[in-house]
Amino acid sequence: MRQAVRVDAAGMGRIAEAAALDALSRRRVVLLGERHDSAADHAWQARVIEGIAARVGRVTVGFEMFPRRAQPALDAFAAGRCGLEAFLDAARWREVWGFDPRLYRGLFELCRDRGLGMLALNVDRPIVPLVGREGWAALPEAERAWLSEAAPAAPAYRRYLFDVTGGARPDRAAKAPDAPEFDRFVRAQQVWDRAFACAIANHLAQSPGERVVGLIGRGHLEYGWGTPAQLADLGVEGVAVALPSDAPANARRVAEFMWPGP
Repeated sequence: MRQAVRVDAAGMGRIAEAAALDALSRRRVVLLGERHDSAADHAWQARVIEGIAARVGRVTVGFEMFPRRAQPALDAFAAGRCGLEAFLDAARWREVWGFDPRLYRGLFELCRDRGLGMLALNVDRPIVPLVGREGWAALPEAERAWLSEAAPAAPAYRRYLFDVTGGARPDRAAKAPDAPEFDRFVRAQQVWDRAFACAIANHLAQSPGERVVGLIGRGHLEYGWGTPAQLADLGVEGVAVALPSDAPANARRVAEFMWPGP
């Protein structure tokens, strides 16, 4: 029997996968982390989506991989009005994402075959360095209808980002996570964090009874510091994070649910 690891105030404990899916099905938002080039991660995501959909019915799946302007292409594919290749071309997959589409094909086809909504979560790529470089005041007017300024990054999140990007290096101007030279990178990272959160929050405001399962790179989710923190700032409750990962040796809450590998 497959198992998951759940982390709560009492620490870590293994539970049956069915029980983990039951718990996730009671949440408004479930964020499933991934390594973008991992077929195993995407197969796990599909299994979790399938399990949640079997329990609650209507689910909308949010994709980091697509900017908001690709939404008409996602709607057409989910409704069965175009094939996979036409969908990828209309969404400009090779331009906006670039990973082998075969890694995601099972997820796309699951949404289409099960009648699940598909939601684009991302911004156009040039906006990220623009805001990182010039600040949130530089956010184009066209994006302001749905994307708001990110809540400040917690010191722990800055430390996490600093460490995972190599820490203090001879070739790096920023020598510490709180250095002003690191602000630009943090701000750019938070454009993604906030965009994913705003897209989900806006969808829930328009469809209050739905549940959203977001497929997002795990660096935006771990420890609740990226997109989960921005969802909390937007007032979205009932959020769970699950990762395809072995439980760490300590009881730090990397995510609420973790699925050990085979």
